Amino acid sequence: MQASGPGSNSREEVEAEAARLLAKLNSNPTAQDEADICAWIEADPRHAIAYARAEAAWEAAERLKSAAADVNLPPVSEVVTEEQQRRLSRNIMIVAGIAVILFILAAIVTVRTFNDVDHYETRIGEIRTISLPDGSRLHLNSDSAVDVRFTSNGRKVRLLKGEAAIEVAPDAQREFDVEARSAIVRARDTALNLRLRPSLIELTVTKGTAIVSCGNRPPRQVAAGNGAVLQPRSFVLTRLDPNVVRQRTAWRKQLVHLEGETIEQAAGEFNRYRDAPILIGDARVSALRIGGEFHIGDSGKFLSLLQSRLPVRAVSGDDGSIMLLYRDAPIAGDSGI
Repeated sequence: MQASGPGSNSREEVEAEAARLLAKLNSNPTAQDEADICAWIEADPRHAIAYARAEAAWEAAERLKSAAADVNLPPVSEVVTEEQQRRLSRNIMIVAGIAVILFILAAIVTVRTFNDVDHYETRIGEIRTISLPDGSRLHLNSDSAVDVRFTSNGRKVRLLKGEAAIEVAPDAQREFDVEARSAIVRARDTALNLRLRPSLIELTVTKGTAIVSCGNRPPRQVAAGNGAVLQPRSFVLTRLDPNVVRQRTAWRKQLVHLEGETIEQAAGEFNRYRDAPILIGDARVSALRIGGEFHIGDSGKFLSLLQSRLPVRAVSGDDGSIMLLYRDAPIAGDSGI
């Protein structure tokens, strides 16, 4: 599946693809199908918005089917009189009218839901903090996007792509729900971090308690110092080492914190903040490991450390990208950093 870039598809095409993928997700998809669908949603904010709209329409249709199923029509005999045919026709018209009214109401609710939304996003390399109307604080990592909707009955944040940390202000009258794909995290006087990865969602709770719902699994509580790995139809709770919590939240201080990750993993972290990526040009480089703490905008320090301590050579590309090569396999004509 190829990701669409901004402007590469019309709104109608994006919405049609979102509807097709939602139907696929609800018809016993394979693990690869789920991963492809997640990748498509994350590829463009328009994809995430279109998918959210498709979900809302799907739910409205399900409610409509349930309502229609509750209307009982009289059984039709093998031989019916003309009067019975007229009565049956009236009943069918009544059912059709009810269905139309329910569909219109569902459409109105859906339109109001999506028209009363505040949208926030960040560019690559940008970290942003937003103060919400209830006193909560929303922190967005690089290349991230959320929709926020507050009403008199509830507070809702939907993570569309990237990563967000939320410090939830207490409110006895309104729940605070954070939605990400098919998962819902309910927070009460809670601080949490939520990151969308290609095939899963990574939850970290740093204060208070969150309640996680995902797929058909019953809701579970996640206390501070713990986390969860959320997938489209299931989730697993995890007990987190303090170093892991510190590593996952280091971006709030504009840091990349490495605890012996492979170079491939480390390059992936720095690429979140770079317009031109760091690439692995030799499989032998991928599995080498490195630790340390670096500013998100200082990948040059990271590359210098690699070359001074490991058999790695960094080669600059004309487009600003960096190719990492194993030191005993230089390429003639390339100039290192």
